[in-house]
Amino acid sequence: MPSVAANATNNVAMWLGSFASAGSFRSQIDVPRPTLVKMIAASVVGSIVGAILLLRTPNAEFSGLIPYLLLIATLLFIAGPWFARLSRRAAGELAVDSPLGLGLQFLIAIYGGFFGAAIGILMMALLGVLGMTDLRRANAFKVLLATVINGVAVVPFVIGRAILWEAAVAMSIGAIAGGLAGASVMKRLPSGVVRAVVIVAGIAMTAYFFWKAQEGRA
Repeated sequence: MPSVAANATNNVAMWLGSFASAGSFRSQIDVPRPTLVKMIAASVVGSIVGAILLLRTPNAEFSGLIPYLLLIATLLFIAGPWFARLSRRAAGELAVDSPLGLGLQFLIAIYGGFFGAAIGILMMALLGVLGMTDLRRANAFKVLLATVINGVAVVPFVIGRAILWEAAVAMSIGAIAGGLAGASVMKRLPSGVVRAVVIVAGIAMTAYFFWKAQEGRA
């Protein structure tokens, strides 16, 4: 299927998957309400902007961007602890809802509405930089924000008729099952294992899409 339609369709499935797992993490979202509202607002606006940009992007150009978007996301997550230490040495621990935090979340939400894949890696990296070093707490907050970003992006995709609903329904079944199972597994794994799994997944996805891009040029 065309890459733009594939991405919009995948967004619907991933939204339902993250929605299914969000409830399991509710008790772990230990974030003050004002911070929560600000981060959700930045996510909503950014997601709408990103979704509109996707609908205006030609399929060929979008396909060429995919491996580079994944590479950037993976490298940011790997460097997350280093960024966190650097930020604390430079200016003390940053607040999650600081202007920098909200601005970066807005940019991530644009990326999420535009592409979607690996926004979890980006948000985990950002939250680490902002001082949220507890991976379970950061993951719970990330799941909530990802649900917002993916859910809001569905609206422009529906209006633009970019979703292939037959595929979306089939993928949603797997995404919901995976979301529920993943939430249960996440609560039992040590933080170091979770980090290693995310890094391996990011590297594998990046390598695959670079390989596909080279195959397409051959």
